[in-house]
Amino acid sequence: MKVLVLGAGVVGVTSAWYLARAGHQVTVLDRQAGAGLETSFANGGQISVSHAEPWANPHAPLRALAWMRREDAPLLFRFRWDAALLDWSLRFLRECSARRTRDNIRCIVALALYSRRQLQALRGEISLAYDHLERGILHVYTDRREFAAAVAAAAVLREFGCERRTVSVDECLAIEPALVPAARLLVGGDYTANDESGDAHRFTQQLAGHCAARGVIFRYGVAVDQLLTAAGRVEGVLAAGELHQADAYVAALGSYTPLLLRPLGLRLPVYPAKGYSATLPLAADSVAPRVSLTDDGHKIVFSRLGDRLRIAGTAEFNGYNTELNAVRCGALLRRTNELFPSLRAAGEADFWCGLRPATPSNVPLIGRSPIARLYINTGHGTLGWTMACGSGAALADIVSGRKPEPDFRFL
Repeated sequence: MKVLVLGAGVVGVTSAWYLARAGHQVTVLDRQAGAGLETSFANGGQISVSHAEPWANPHAPLRALAWMRREDAPLLFRFRWDAALLDWSLRFLRECSARRTRDNIRCIVALALYSRRQLQALRGEISLAYDHLERGILHVYTDRREFAAAVAAAAVLREFGCERRTVSVDECLAIEPALVPAARLLVGGDYTANDESGDAHRFTQQLAGHCAARGVIFRYGVAVDQLLTAAGRVEGVLAAGELHQADAYVAALGSYTPLLLRPLGLRLPVYPAKGYSATLPLAADSVAPRVSLTDDGHKIVFSRLGDRLRIAGTAEFNGYNTELNAVRCGALLRRTNELFPSLRAAGEADFWCGLRPATPSNVPLIGRSPIARLYINTGHGTLGWTMACGSGAALADIVSGRKPEPDFRFL
C-alpha cells in the first residue's frame, strides 16, 4: 500500500522504517527542515523500561498538590481555563487508583520490553552511531519515603518482566562512582542493568537516512493542515496547500496529533507535557556519570552522550507554550551541582524544551482509528524514545493486517 506518515520525530521515522520493511510505499511529511527536530531533539536520552511506573499512581495527587506553589516543581500544573487540560486532569485522577496503575504498568512494560528488543535487533541489522551506551539505568533516592514506595513499585515491575532491582547506597556508588561526593544525600536506589541510553535525535536522523535508502520519501518543510474525509474514511491530506493521497495515513505528530484529528470528531486524551533539558559539554577531567541516572525525587535524568552530559526532566502542563523558563532551567543545573560537585563543563549549557504527548495513563495510543484508513501512533509521554521502535513495528503489523507481538492495549 501507499502509506503517508505525518510526522518525522522518532515515532514517525520508526513507523516509516517498519512500514517500508513490510513492503509498503511510504512518504513522510514534516513541517521542520529535517527529522527529529522537535520533541525528539534533546530529550533525556534513556531507553528506560524501568520508568514504566506512570505519573498517575496512588501517590500522585498529594505530590502534585504539594508542588503547586513551586515554580521549579518536578510536576507543575499551570491551571487556567483550558477545557482540554481539565478533561485530561480528571482522567488523570481516575488513573491514580492502585488497580489502574497496576494494569497501566503491565501495558507499558510489555511495549517497552518489546521496543528495546526491536532496537537491539535494528542495531544488528543496520549501522547506527548515536552515542548509545548499554550500562543500565540507576535510579537514586534521597527521601526514605520515596525509596520505600520505589521498592514496592520495583517489585511490580519485576513481576511483569522488568528486572529493576533494589540496591543499597554502597551499591549505587559502585555502579556509578561519580556519585561518591553526594553519598550523604542518598538513601538507596534501583538498578536495571538491561536499560540503555543514547541520543534520540542522532538516531532519528540516521534512521531517516536508512529509510530514504529503502525508498521512503521525506517531504520536509511541509506543514500538515487538514485531513480530508468522505464516507467515513480519509481521502487525503492538505499540506502546504497541496493535496497528498495514499491508501493509509499514520498520525504521528506527537502533541499536535489531537489538534489535527479534533475536526474529524476524534478527541484524543493527549495533552502536551513540557519537558526541559540542558546539554553540557564536558571537560576532559570532569567527574561526570557514565551510567544513565534518574534522580527520582526531582524527576531529572542524566545521560552521558559521548563528551556531553544530557540533563533532562520535569513536566509542566502549560498548553502549547514552548518558551524556556529560567527558573526551571536553573533547577536542572542546581541539582546537577548537588549530585556531581566535581563536574567540570567545557562550555555553557545548551537549554531546550519540548512538548511530550502525554496520555493520563502514560499508555500510548497505537492502532486503527474509528475512521477508515487512519492510524494513530502518539501519546508516549516521556517514553517516546523508549517505545519508538516497538510502536513502529507494532503499527506496521496493524497496517499490514497482522497481530502485533506485545500484550498491549492497542486501539
